[in-house]
Amino acid sequence: MKNVLKLTLAVMMTLGATSLFAQKFGRINTQELIMLMPETKEMQTNMEAFAKEIQDNLETIRVEFNTKLADYQKNYETLSDSVKQLKEKELQELQNRSSEFEQVAQQDYQKKQNELLAPIVSKAKEAIDKVSKAGGYLVVFDISTGSLAYFDEAALTDIAPEVRRELGISETAAAN
Repeated sequence: MKNVLKLTLAVMMTLGATSLFAQKFGRINTQELIMLMPETKEMQTNMEAFAKEIQDNLETIRVEFNTKLADYQKNYETLSDSVKQLKEKELQELQNRSSEFEQVAQQDYQKKQNELLAPIVSKAKEAIDKVSKAGGYLVVFDISTGSLAYFDEAALTDIAPEVRRELGISETAAAN
């Protein structure tokens, strides 16, 4: 009888340990992965061209400003007061236009970068999900951001209701 009990305990412990070890965890550096994708190199090329276009437009505005400023300074003594005011106003408007353009260009650059990066990130995420599911991983940690890159939601238990109970938060308060 003792041998049967010992054998049963040994089998149960082995099964328990096996199920514990069967849960696979993984890690990935998604930033590194994305940087290695050919699409990222193409995106960087596109962004460089976009930045050059912005820089060229900004340089055109600056050249126009500098030309008008030099003309104003060169002819300052011969200009009438009304022409001086007109030229000063024109220079101020050019300066304002340049500042506005820089702000809008920065926003456009960020928007374009996000627009081009979104499908790359999505493709990487799909590949991570596919490999994680096929490999039977329960959780994959993204070491570049310190977050989860993948988790098998069906295998995980939402502990929020228990934590709310522990904190004394009622179910009606949680629903609001």
